Amino acid sequence: MRLRERWRAYQPSKGLWLWSCAASVLATVMVGFGWGGWMTAGSAEHLVVNARQDTRDRLAAAICVKRFEAAPNAAARLAALAKTGAWEQADFIAKSGWLDLPGIDGPLSDAAAICAEKLLATRPAAAPPPRPSSTQASAG
Repeated sequence: MRLRERWRAYQPSKGLWLWSCAASVLATVMVGFGWGGWMTAGSAEHLVVNARQDTRDRLAAAICVKRFEAAPNAAARLAALAKTGAWEQADFIAKSGWLDLPGIDGPLSDAAAICAEKLLATRPAAAPPPRPSSTQASAG
């Protein structure tokens, strides 16, 4: 008997059909959740809450930077911020009041750290020491 004839004559049992369908469903679910990007409603809600908090923190940090830069003693405060340790910078910003925003009562968990990071990133780099001019180099 040739393969084609054997294939046409094959009659799978009900049990084989059932287990084949169950395996197909299981494989689809595993591939969908593993590589397909599917997620549960709880996971999606968790992502939304985190994105909302992150957006709030970044907005508050942007306002904090503008308020900090507009302060009359901004240069001195920036120097003081730069001298504090990395673990104290968020407290320095939070205690200064630049994050006190009307209408936001909840904690802004990362806003102070983001504000300090942005302020220190925009800080001008220290000027390199002056290079001796050619007349000083030849004289010495």
